[in-house]
Amino acid sequence: MAEAEVDDVFIDDITFPAVDGYALGATLFLPRGAKQHAVVINSATAVPRKIYRKFAGYLARRGFAALTYDYRGIGDSRQRAMLGYNRPKSLVGFKATMADWAALDITAAVKWMRERYHTLPLTYVGHSFGGQALGLLANNTEVKRALLVAAQAGYWKLMASPERYRVYALLNFAGTPLTRLLGYMPGWSGVGEDLPKGVFEQWVRWVMSERYLFDDPDLKAL
Repeated sequence: MAEAEVDDVFIDDITFPAVDGYALGATLFLPRGAKQHAVVINSATAVPRKIYRKFAGYLARRGFAALTYDYRGIGDSRQRAMLGYNRPKSLVGFKATMADWAALDITAAVKWMRERYHTLPLTYVGHSFGGQALGLLANNTEVKRALLVAAQAGYWKLMASPERYRVYALLNFAGTPLTRLLGYMPGWSGVGEDLPKGVFEQWVRWVMSERYLFDDPDLKAL
């Protein structure tokens, strides 16, 4: 973001704990004047929080305390390697699923903002998976209002042609073999950021299922 766009906004890179204590990288955008609302911006799959930086700054200039953050395994919520300068640690063996993102990470983001700004109405912005996850949160009653962007069911046959066939091929003919071979889904394959193996595999199950996430047994405990 250009300096002219942020000189009237406080921006603070922080971490906050997920439900299980895992450290999540985040950025808090604050107006220099009075805060009138709080908002949590929840990312799409394989999308780092930096993508929403200008949007968060826009909201902060209009009185919102805005939080962006990365799910575990993504961006600044990816563990760092022991050797080398600021290198991300390999995702091989890293345990995470999309259900974890909802139950442990997004739930914690809502809790953190609700506790910090308990006198302000809380708005939930969810992009794609970030919007779908709202219904999976144990504390979603804390949300006053929600804006969901491209958060429709992601069953592949609901997509328009030829996009449905591109998605099918990417997930099944490229992504699945690569993930089994490498131990994670590489971002260079076309999905965006690198994805933990469990996240990618659960995502594929949802996209291939006619009822999307509703038939996933891993969600029954949420």
